[in-house]
Amino acid sequence: MRLEPLNEETLDPYQQQLAERIAGARGRIGAPFRIWLRSPGLCDRVEALGAFVRFETALPLKYRELGLCLGARHFDAPYPWNAHARKTVEEGIPQAAMDAIAAGEEPTFDDRDDALFYRFCVELLETHHVSDETFGEAYERFGEQALIDTMGVLGNATMLSMCLNTFEVDLPDGVEGPW
Repeated sequence: MRLEPLNEETLDPYQQQLAERIAGARGRIGAPFRIWLRSPGLCDRVEALGAFVRFETALPLKYRELGLCLGARHFDAPYPWNAHARKTVEEGIPQAAMDAIAAGEEPTFDDRDDALFYRFCVELLETHHVSDETFGEAYERFGEQALIDTMGVLGNATMLSMCLNTFEVDLPDGVEGPW
């Protein structure tokens, strides 16, 4: 990692409060938060966004996790991919689809909703727009709030990926990269 390890003993009261909230909600202070705590105002807001998109959106959990993985793959960020790929499969996205995404290939989905959610996210990530056809289908199938929440998931995922890539956060010991 490009930064020295965060010395938790030197955190100011605001940073300590944030660290306690993060550890309490997530069980630990993960890699991105050890970076973001150095900018406590940003950390506070990023953590709140991350908590919302991970635990409270109108999206089914499998789509929250898939969105995180798609953002990670778009930025070739192995750390968040590894943190979320297994959960994505556990929640119902086929392993074969995840393997294809990891390999940079087009996945095949048996579930039409999975394919539609994937297409919506990838269109936005790759072209920065969503076609009228895809938007119409996704709006009809998932609804307004779910599409808006998808923006939050993808925005959070890409910000997380950029942070971890910029500061070259290593994968945990013994964990192999996905690509």
